[in-house]
Amino acid sequence: MFRDEVLSYPANKITEEQRKFYFNNGYLVLKNFVPKCTLKELNKVTKKFINKSRKIIKSDNLFDLAREHTREKPVVRRIKRPDEQHKVYWDFASGLMADLASDLAGPDVVFHHSKLNFKWFDSDDKVKWHQDIQFFPHTNYNVFTIGCYLEDTDMDNGPLSVLPKSHEGKLYNQYDASGNWVGGLNQEDVGSIDLSKVQYLMGNAGSITIHNCRTLHSSPPSRSQSPRPLLLNCYSSADAKAYTPHPEKSINAYRVVKGIKSLWAQHDPRPCLIPPDWSGGYTSIYAAQAGEDK
Repeated sequence: MFRDEVLSYPANKITEEQRKFYFNNGYLVLKNFVPKCTLKELNKVTKKFINKSRKIIKSDNLFDLAREHTREKPVVRRIKRPDEQHKVYWDFASGLMADLASDLAGPDVVFHHSKLNFKWFDSDDKVKWHQDIQFFPHTNYNVFTIGCYLEDTDMDNGPLSVLPKSHEGKLYNQYDASGNWVGGLNQEDVGSIDLSKVQYLMGNAGSITIHNCRTLHSSPPSRSQSPRPLLLNCYSSADAKAYTPHPEKSINAYRVVKGIKSLWAQHDPRPCLIPPDWSGGYTSIYAAQAGEDK
């Protein structure tokens, strides 16, 4: 569903001004949006998973681990598919976040995936500039990710950064010169970006970030002793249909979380880069950008 049609429906969780800001700029921040009781539940479950990671020494189907990870000092880069790992995560994704998603996708909303990304002090966890839609092309670009900061996040612990209005610009090649998928822009393309316009999306625990699938975004490394967990849930309008295999398919992928299933696909004429065939599995953007997948 395209912008004008979405805007013909009333907003429920955000204001009309906030909704128009998102469509105009490709991102939105909602400070202190998540109730404290919900945030407490999410953090309680997350801490249990971090403790569980102490029992493994290398990345597996649940955890993407940094090289520094040890039993004594766990360094989890990502909890994969949290929506299928615990009911608390799925209730959050299919409840409050789905309600919020309907203000941007229209009344019919499809869940695509979730992930829980971390940053840790002394870990090289910078995420380079990239766009999301090249990982999972759809028939239109009403696809977006809603992030929830589980801890207070400022410039010290690696906030999400975005380039406003970049969702209206070009899509970039995210392969290197040898044809390897790296999940990010090359240095020449990064050099063409006006970094003076970058916005850092900071907020207290419970604050929300939203970015469109075409929006250029990255995040600096953490310089804080406190970890930075960012719970991300990706949604689409029901008429945005996937072109390629899902990179990280959970049991809830493509589930309709608001409204009804669309029997029609709406097509945006702008082309999209095709990623590798993910049917054989996917690691993470951290692994791709670090060259671990080559």
